[in-house]
Amino acid sequence: MLKGLIGKKIGMTRLFLDEGRAVPVTVLQVGPCTVVQVKNPDKEKYSALQLGFGEKKASRTSKPLAGHFAKAGAEPQAVLKEFKVADTAEFEVGQQITAEIFAPGEKVNVTGRTKGRGFSGVVKRHGFGGGRKTHGCTTHDAPGSIGMSADPSRVLKGKRMPGRYGNDRSQARNLKVVDVRPEDNLVLVKGAVPGAKGGIVFIEKA
Repeated sequence: MLKGLIGKKIGMTRLFLDEGRAVPVTVLQVGPCTVVQVKNPDKEKYSALQLGFGEKKASRTSKPLAGHFAKAGAEPQAVLKEFKVADTAEFEVGQQITAEIFAPGEKVNVTGRTKGRGFSGVVKRHGFGGGRKTHGCTTHDAPGSIGMSADPSRVLKGKRMPGRYGNDRSQARNLKVVDVRPEDNLVLVKGAVPGAKGGIVFIEKA
């Protein structure tokens, strides 16, 4: 059984349940994903499916990838991702897989890339308190002293400093599927998932 698909984060909203309670949900466009390659134990030594998601212009596709898609009889895909399966007999190249593999009530893990924040200071990046917020203070967002006295008279490795922040791989685990709408390729999960609107996510059964 296939446990995951590729999708896209649409955004957040709220859903009113039958008892009237409002639940914050993230709307994910999950699939349809195209089976681009079936990997069998006889040849690749393991069982997996290579899935493709999203449209991509043929002019923006490299020749090796274009040949790979042509062999599968599929249009160029924007994203490729492998998912392991126990048995590949029920799948074939070119098959379309939709959000129907998920059901309301089950738990899923959603992996994405967090929003990139660029070069950030220690207050934003690490949550430092900063200097005093009083008149005359010139170190509101400075990290303060980073070194030591005569011994060992150096900055230790791993010291939290300003630098690049965000755009990291992150996973939200055990999110509850609140609703599935296969006709629109939508899966609604409770809570937030990593990434910005329109970001690519990988959703797998927990």
